[in-house]
Amino acid sequence: MSFHNQLTDKIISKDCILRYVNAKKFTGKRIVFTNGCFDILHAGHVDYLTQARDLGDVLVLGLNSDDSVKRLNKAPERPINSQDARAKILGALGCIDAIVYFNEDTPFDLIKLIEPDILVKGGDWKIEDIIGSDIVKAKGGKVITIPFLDGFSTTGLITKLRK
Repeated sequence: MSFHNQLTDKIISKDCILRYVNAKKFTGKRIVFTNGCFDILHAGHVDYLTQARDLGDVLVLGLNSDDSVKRLNKAPERPINSQDARAKILGALGCIDAIVYFNEDTPFDLIKLIEPDILVKGGDWKIEDIIGSDIVKAKGGKVITIPFLDGFSTTGLITKLRK
């Protein structure tokens, strides 16, 4: 299989993600889930995603759709990159096994559907405030935060580029 096919095969529709995850769980794989916009990929994102993947066997990334990024009010021009462009860039990372778009304001429905073994968010989140933590904990899973790599943020990068 070509690298290009591997990249596009990682982008899985919401309709098919449950089948994908269940097949992995059936073989005893631990599913890690995280989500975000990942608008302009930087070293902080890569550090975070590789650490998240190290926590289990399969990393599923819930990627905010363009519409959901706009509703987050990060900035009027965000996202800079379209959801398809962001997914292609993220798909090239070996640490990510599957990418699924979500259009809702939060990944709650996606987490409820997937029921990951491990739910991961950045260190700026308190465990009790992480969307879906109740679902994961009720199933005996873990909710983990990963500290950010100092000096890296998409907003900071955009500000720097404007100067």
